[in-house]
Amino acid sequence: MEHIVIIGNGISGVTTARHIRKLSDKRITIVSAETDYFFSRTALMYIYMGHMKFEHTQPYENWFWEKNRIELKKGYVKTVETTSKTLHFANGDTLQYDKLVIATGSKPNKFGWPGQDLNGVMGMYHKQDLDNLEEHAPNNKVCKRAVIVGGGLIGIELAEMLNSRSIPVTFLVREDSFWNGVLPSGESEMINRHIKNHNIDLRLSTNLREIKADENGKVKSVIIEETGEEIECNVVGLTAGVSPNIDFIKDSEIETGRGVKVNRFLETNIKDVYAIGDCAEQHEAIGNRRPIEAVWYTGRMMGETLAQTLCGNRIEYKPGHWFNSAKFMDIEYQTYGWVFSERSKQDTEAHFHWRHKDDTKCITVAYNKDTNKFLGINTFGIRMRHDVFDRWLTEERDVDYVMNNLPEANFDPEFYSHYEAEILSAYNQKLQTA
Repeated sequence: MEHIVIIGNGISGVTTARHIRKLSDKRITIVSAETDYFFSRTALMYIYMGHMKFEHTQPYENWFWEKNRIELKKGYVKTVETTSKTLHFANGDTLQYDKLVIATGSKPNKFGWPGQDLNGVMGMYHKQDLDNLEEHAPNNKVCKRAVIVGGGLIGIELAEMLNSRSIPVTFLVREDSFWNGVLPSGESEMINRHIKNHNIDLRLSTNLREIKADENGKVKSVIIEETGEEIECNVVGLTAGVSPNIDFIKDSEIETGRGVKVNRFLETNIKDVYAIGDCAEQHEAIGNRRPIEAVWYTGRMMGETLAQTLCGNRIEYKPGHWFNSAKFMDIEYQTYGWVFSERSKQDTEAHFHWRHKDDTKCITVAYNKDTNKFLGINTFGIRMRHDVFDRWLTEERDVDYVMNNLPEANFDPEFYSHYEAEILSAYNQKLQTA
């Protein structure tokens, strides 16, 4: 019986296993060094905040795996030998495969800062990070202050987590406005104000020079690059992005760039070896998407696609229109299609931006100023329907159509009774003055 081995028990690897089982009787083994069972990584923050227990983040009961004949092996893969199709584990074990799926996800970036491996320095990506945080920041008596380095989505989650236990937070962001490589300036500046309104010490245009240790090898303080200022703290969160977690294949014949190089069928350069999720890097980026996408839903889609291929129906990975969602403290964010920041938008891209006077709700609509074609929308503090925007992007609607039909995309009826007229009126006014 053909043996498929999947390294990694995140959303990509587990989705692949589940769909292979739906389609076939092949032998399946999932290998992971992180946890015994699959859990929802995006829910880690809610455990620390007391909203749920760890077992609540496990979508499947522990008996699910045996019932579905999915073998689980806990262990750290040290090397992959592709000629003999053998995995070598750190503890000396080996495992043979017929087909191999690499789904090992990401690891937090470290930039060689002095002190970056001290006790009390952590990312916020793995179950071990959560355990680490619980040890070093259980309350504001043990952790008098935390410093977060890097202004992405994981950074803001970590700030919210610490905030929930009344632990003072200093947030070092090297850009001059929060996440402004991704967000247009109106949105980025609104998020700056929102972070500060939560009593978080947001330091923009600020870099970390080093992390200093006390006599026990624990974090004592950080030094700011620009000013030499020393900030005393007990925890440092490194959230300056993530990189593919692929060190164990660097010496193999599998081709890598930043991630494991794959084609549109998620195949590597080695027969019977595939890569999916955060650790996979497309040779050619798909449309405007990045070659590596560390996004939950694309990992799931890759898993579903690859399962078809592994079961004899070789199909191409087609992720469709870009979308994503996140939270900035208590402001929900959604994006559909493409809305680029000022730093990366093209000359033909124009924006219509509306912000509510309470400064917690806004939308930005992107369109082609020559053809009026709708390109995408960002929404903050407002819920919209994914299926509607997906359809409008496929139908290549113009921006006037989208603005006049926004109620159809409305997820929350309450919202439109309050703001719809205001948004449309602001949009029409912009047209008259343009």
